[in-house]
Amino acid sequence: MFFLGVLGFAVYGNEALHFSCDPDKREVNLFCYNQFRPITPQVFWALQLVIVLVPGAFFHLYAACKSIKQEDILQKSSYTGFYIFSVFLRIVLEVVAFWLQIQLFGFKVNAIYMCDVGALEKKFNITRCMVPEHFEKTIFLIAMYTFTVITVILCVAEIFEISCRRLGFLKTQ
Repeated sequence: MFFLGVLGFAVYGNEALHFSCDPDKREVNLFCYNQFRPITPQVFWALQLVIVLVPGAFFHLYAACKSIKQEDILQKSSYTGFYIFSVFLRIVLEVVAFWLQIQLFGFKVNAIYMCDVGALEKKFNITRCMVPEHFEKTIFLIAMYTFTVITVILCVAEIFEISCRRLGFLKTQ
């Protein structure tokens, strides 16, 4: 995620500066860019990262305060249940973030964005805007979706492994 965050700023860093509409006036460009991107991908992904890390952080804070050792998590059912709940909550938050990301950004960034500028009280209602580096942005969106799916799969695998260890199907090392 850190790697993608750094790349995200390279791809999306100054997107608003290069977003241009016809007519190329500052007020039209800003209005249309805000319509095109209600939230920037960098801000969304930073919020996603923080929100998804919260359940695990709560569990680890709880474990540190109670001086729970890692091997004790599987021994006591309340610790196991709390840990599985934190992982399950992380899955739910990832799925919600995935859905929001699809709603906000879609799967493809088009080269042309048709902007409704009727609220600016102009003589025209729709204007064309050029989206810079649309192909790179599309590739980056697909990478972010892929990493989100991989994260959810790993979380499900973690719950499965802990459940199998707890039930005695796998031996604890």
